[in-house]
Amino acid sequence: MPHDDAYGEALRAYHETGESFEVVERDDGFVGPPGTPALYFSDPDEWGDHERTALERAEGRVLDVGCGAGRHALYLQERGHDVVGIDDSPGAVEVSSERGVDARQCDVADVRDLDAGTFDTVVMGGNNFGLVGTRTTAPRILGGLAAVTSADARILAETRDVHATDDPDHLAYHEFNRERGRLPGALRIRVRYKRHATLWFDYLMVSPEELREVIEPTVWELVDVVEADDGAQYYAELRKE
Repeated sequence: MPHDDAYGEALRAYHETGESFEVVERDDGFVGPPGTPALYFSDPDEWGDHERTALERAEGRVLDVGCGAGRHALYLQERGHDVVGIDDSPGAVEVSSERGVDARQCDVADVRDLDAGTFDTVVMGGNNFGLVGTRTTAPRILGGLAAVTSADARILAETRDVHATDDPDHLAYHEFNRERGRLPGALRIRVRYKRHATLWFDYLMVSPEELREVIEPTVWELVDVVEADDGAQYYAELRKE
């Protein structure tokens, strides 16, 4: 099986045909029901109130991290912002570019390659705070975002409090993570689509308390939380200290 851009292939298929799926596989063998990429193409009136509320806080020039099919970038462009989207997936960059986004292929770990100090807001929507990877790699990733943002910049980052569950499969995974010295929501996953499969990668989900722990070594501080109705999903607003 080729290790390639399964996520991008799923986005391309949905963009072209309106039909597609993606499967997320976890490193403990857990595989959930196939999801649809429809969310990545959704309109603002289909979003949760917490998402619209959080994005209304964007100011100035915006960096959309993990832009996917470009739904957040397009929304912010319509609100008058200059937006640059980055994604490590070539397929995602192709799709979002075709939809009108200034999208660039760039891993968030390499964000320092962008112009220093030019962004006023960083958006990490769709649980993309997870792209910091792990508790260990997060300070370096967040340091890169600090380098490319202005002095009074903010990060609007969506994540999920994984503790808000009673699912035995997830609770067992949390314990599995604790046993190996990781935060409970430190996922190691890969995305699959038909014959395509990405390499394994780390993706972090945290409670607000864990978020404070993760960002403590950085210049960022948690100033507000915008919660979804389910009490688990939320946007964190981070500002430079």
